[in-house]
Amino acid sequence: MAMLASQIKDYLERASWIRRMFEAGIELKKQFGEDAVFDFSLGNPDLPPPPAVKKALAEIAENADKPFALGYMPNPGYPDVRAALAAQLSQEQGVTVGAGDVILTCGAAGGLNAFFRAVLEPCDEVLCPAPFFVEYGFYVQNFGGGLAPVKALPPDFGLDVPAMAAAINAKTRVVLINSPNNPTGAIYPREQLQALAQALREKSAQFGRPIYLVSDEPYRFLAYDGAEVPSLLPIYEHSVVASSFSKNLSLAGERVGYLLVNPAMPGKAELLAGLTLTNRILGYVNAPAIGQKILAKALGSQVDVSIYAARRKAMAEVLDAAGIEYAMPKGGFYFFPKAPGGDDLAFVRRLQEERVLAVPGTGFGYPGFFRLAFCVDEKIIRRSVEGFARAMKG
Repeated sequence: MAMLASQIKDYLERASWIRRMFEAGIELKKQFGEDAVFDFSLGNPDLPPPPAVKKALAEIAENADKPFALGYMPNPGYPDVRAALAAQLSQEQGVTVGAGDVILTCGAAGGLNAFFRAVLEPCDEVLCPAPFFVEYGFYVQNFGGGLAPVKALPPDFGLDVPAMAAAINAKTRVVLINSPNNPTGAIYPREQLQALAQALREKSAQFGRPIYLVSDEPYRFLAYDGAEVPSLLPIYEHSVVASSFSKNLSLAGERVGYLLVNPAMPGKAELLAGLTLTNRILGYVNAPAIGQKILAKALGSQVDVSIYAARRKAMAEVLDAAGIEYAMPKGGFYFFPKAPGGDDLAFVRRLQEERVLAVPGTGFGYPGFFRLAFCVDEKIIRRSVEGFARAMKG
C-alpha cells in the first residue's frame, strides 16, 4: 500500500539535494570528526543573534505571567510591530509604508505560500529566473500553479529580460525574483528591473489582468562593496516584497517574516484582505508571538556583516588557489562556481570524496555549476583549500 501521494514522492526526489548533502555531512563528521569535514551545503546562518535579541527574550520572559502575554493577536500581526516594521521599511524601500501595508508571516516561505494561495488560479504560471531556490516550484504547485524558469545570463547571472518577456503568456500571474540571489549572489541592477517592469506593464495590458512582481529579499542586508539592492516599489506598482529575519537577526528557527504590498498598488485593499485570510486558512493563523515580540525590540539591529564579508574573501581565495572559475557574489552568503568539465553532479561527488560538501546546480535548475554556502567559520573555509585542489586534480 502506498504511504505517500505520488506527487510528494516526486517532490522528495527533486528536493533532496540540499538535505542529502547535509545528511552526508553528518555521517562524514561521525566518521572523520568535525574538523575534518568542510560542509558548505546548507545556508544555515551560524552567527549568534545580536544582543538586542537576548535582551528582548529576557523582557518577554519577565512579562510572560501577564494575561494574554502570548495569546492570539490580529491575523496580520501585532499592530505595534506592524507599525514599527512599516517605519523601518519606509527607510529601506524608499517609499512611505503604512502599518496596513504589512502582514507578518511565518517566515518568507509562509508569506510566499499565503500570497500564491491568494492570487493563483489552477494552471496559472509563476515565472522566475534560473537558478532559483528549489522550493519555489513546490510552493507554486501547492496551489495548482506551475513554475516557469528562464535562464539568467552567466557569468554574472543577470536577468535575461527579453527572454523573460517572451516567456510571459496569458497564464502568467506572477514574476518572482530573489535579489540578492540564492544561489548565485547576484543583485539585479535597477536598469534590468525597470526594463522588466515595463515588459510587465505591456503584458498586463495585453492579457487584461495585472502580473505581480514579487521580490524575495531575506539577503537584502548582505550586499558587498557598496552594491545597491534597488527597491521594486518605486519601479512597479503591482509589486510585493517577501522577506524574513532568519538571516539578519539569525532567527531562522523562529519563523518570522512579512509580506509588504506596494502602497501605490491599485486595489491593494482587496489583496491585503485576501492575504490576511490565506495566512489564517493555511494553518499558520499568524506569525509566532515570541518572534513578533523579539522583532519589535530588535528592529534596527543585525548580525556583524563584516564577518560574512571576510568569509566571502576567504572563499574567493580558496577557489582561486584551486583554479575554480566563479563570479564574485555581490550579496548573500553563497558562491555559485562553474563545475570543471560542466558536470556538476560528478564534481560534487569528487568534492565529497575530499570531505568537501557542496550542492549541485542541478538542484537549483541550473546544471553545470555548484553552490557553496559560506555561512561557516572562516577557519573551516581556509582549511578546505587542499580538498578543493585535490578534487580539481581528480
